[in-house]
Amino acid sequence: MSGDLAFKETIRPPLWLIAFVATLLFSLVVAIWAALDTRAAGYSAIASLLLLIYFYLSNIHRITFDGQELHVDRAHIERKYIGEITVLSQKEFLLARTRELDPAAFPALIYWVSRGVRLEVKDERDRTPYWLISTKRGEELKRTLCK
Repeated sequence: MSGDLAFKETIRPPLWLIAFVATLLFSLVVAIWAALDTRAAGYSAIASLLLLIYFYLSNIHRITFDGQELHVDRAHIERKYIGEITVLSQKEFLLARTRELDPAAFPALIYWVSRGVRLEVKDERDRTPYWLISTKRGEELKRTLCK
């Protein structure tokens, strides 16, 4: 990937999700404290904090396009293999990621984003018919890929 990116989107987990997971972990620490002792609760609090940081960092969704390749997290596809690009509304995306999802498709989905794009794959060697990508900036991604 080159230094200049034509498109870059980073979607981080929302605050409500982090607060929910932190609450669950905190309740676990309290249960350990009640059942055991303060030392065990201290160790579990440290482990919970590390788990929360790991959860946050592992749920960051990155989409980049450098003019040649589209990268979605660790997956990538060259621009020449991308066919039709369809920006999906909230209702269309809900159907596309549930009832209408092809089992052979590549789903790059995050559940807290309710919009996305569908990228047709035009590579006869690849049996993946399309990529379904969660994005908040679908129109901009489509414009960038169509240049």
